[in-house]
Amino acid sequence: MKKKLALLMALSLTLSLSCSAFAEESTEAASEAATEAVTEAAETEVEPDVKSEGVMTYDEYIAAKLDTEVVVETYVQAKQSWWEDQATVYTQDKDGAYFLYNMACSEEDYEKLVPGTKIKVTGYKSEWSGEVEITDATFEIEEGEYIAPILDVTELLGTDELIQHQNEFVAFKGMTVEPSTDADGNEAAFLYNYDGSGEDGSDLYFNVSLNGETYTFLVESYLCDNTTDVYKAVTELQVGDVIDMEGFLYWYEGANPHITAVTAAE
Repeated sequence: MKKKLALLMALSLTLSLSCSAFAEESTEAASEAATEAVTEAAETEVEPDVKSEGVMTYDEYIAAKLDTEVVVETYVQAKQSWWEDQATVYTQDKDGAYFLYNMACSEEDYEKLVPGTKIKVTGYKSEWSGEVEITDATFEIEEGEYIAPILDVTELLGTDELIQHQNEFVAFKGMTVEPSTDADGNEAAFLYNYDGSGEDGSDLYFNVSLNGETYTFLVESYLCDNTTDVYKAVTELQVGDVIDMEGFLYWYEGANPHITAVTAAE
């Protein structure tokens, strides 16, 4: 299983003894808020990716058949692991995400793949239990930098639209921890490995629910090991806790997000 604005405006209205003064102040505050909203929207507007010659757009990548060669330009968002000159990396451009599995990579080059780094990747589009990824890949580092904003997909859980954001950096809000069953048949808030057969340092699996439906989420130990805040947070969960989460929308026979942050719901 190891393979996955809303703009908050606060408008402060000062109470006044004079209704006319109140109205004037409200109008002025509203105008300032509107100006601020337009400015912030302009500042966060994302310019479209311009691809190099011979490089696919995200739409072209999605349309490509499985087991065919693909060439993409994308940006490192997180690194999962490096072993024997192979790297597994979460990447994303401004249109979608690409999971790079066991990409050829020296240890020296792996250190260069910091979040935001732009890379050109040549490999083969593959699928494993629903997870679409790029395998047998090589890469080269290019000029450019991009960190993808987090996308709240809470309301997409249980819909056909969710998979359209596969491998993206996403958030889930206000979900309730549900019991899991360990190898001995006991209930627990989380399991070491999917069946409870692991130990500290193994992957963490835990169930969460929303609107009566339960989903299994995961802390991938290669991505976030037992020294990380998220690993500790999951081991301290209690059934019934309501939590917010961030992570990468990995897929394993359905949504199986690789969670990188867990906090109490706001």
